[in-house]
Amino acid sequence: MTSSTSDLRAEAERLGFVAFGVARADAAPESAARLNQWIADGCHGEMLWMEARAAERGSPAGLWPGVRSVVMLGLPYTPALDPARNLERPELATISVYALGRDYHDVVKSKLKALARWMVERWPAELKVFVDTAPVMEKPLAAAAGLGWQGKHSNLLSRKHGNWLFLGAIYTSVELEEAREEAAVATCGSCTACIDACPTGAIVAPYRVDARRCISYLTIEAKGPIPLEFRERLGNRIYGCDDCLNACPWNSLATSAADPALLPRAELAAPRLADLLALDDAAFRAVFSGSPVKRIGRNRLVRNCLYAAGNSGLAGLRPAVAALLADADPVVSEAAEWALARLG
Repeated sequence: MTSSTSDLRAEAERLGFVAFGVARADAAPESAARLNQWIADGCHGEMLWMEARAAERGSPAGLWPGVRSVVMLGLPYTPALDPARNLERPELATISVYALGRDYHDVVKSKLKALARWMVERWPAELKVFVDTAPVMEKPLAAAAGLGWQGKHSNLLSRKHGNWLFLGAIYTSVELEEAREEAAVATCGSCTACIDACPTGAIVAPYRVDARRCISYLTIEAKGPIPLEFRERLGNRIYGCDDCLNACPWNSLATSAADPALLPRAELAAPRLADLLALDDAAFRAVFSGSPVKRIGRNRLVRNCLYAAGNSGLAGLRPAVAALLADADPVVSEAAEWALARLG
């Protein structure tokens, strides 16, 4: 027997989710083949967990054989500030807008758990909640559940919310009635705004991103020195990149404000490079407590800041850069050498 989802939608909206859909567990059958080809082409770079758990990621049943339905939800993080506001200010650092407030993993998961408790009270059954840390193909599943479609930048796009949505998933052993957020799926048409906006050419073809060229991957996931060919193109982006998302014309229709818990912290909205370069491990942890930036650690953040300093053309940053030439981390010291040569 299939259970109705109308009350579930209302409860999701009460918790702050602006996008809601329910799909069968097998609703995105093409995902596994696309994922396997992407990995075979090496586009995942150093993200070895993508390869190690590809079978689980390829389909909901691969991760949990008992799943029958997938509830997909979207929480808005529509920027309160212009994502490009700092790009022409070389004395500052640019942090992706999604990381300016509280860690979205914590915010979204707390809401998912509340919704899961509500579900268990009505449909006693097993379920699992996921926010971006498990082998789950959130974007194809969200598209299958009618939250929108995957744009040419590969991110989810919505008529109502643009591409500023955090996605959460609930797998359940209950067979729920299918529900769609958007009755008709739009397309990107001939638009190439996101492709044209990418500083490093990471969108190598429509709907296909090579992570090895992506600034978000390079500044967050890549652990060693960033390849020389990309360093100048980083500009002052030290954690993630919003360029392809910010370029999308569909954002002009986005009406949902960001969840209050995700609003920017003042000290992260316009951080000064000189201050970030001076951070030791303890200071880094204090500044980025509760922020997703904390996951990359002090050394990787300072590495990124050194590339930004080298791109700044500001001689006033030379002392802060020179102080890192003897850093205990060889990746940081090498980045300091590169930056100092650029400023010299």
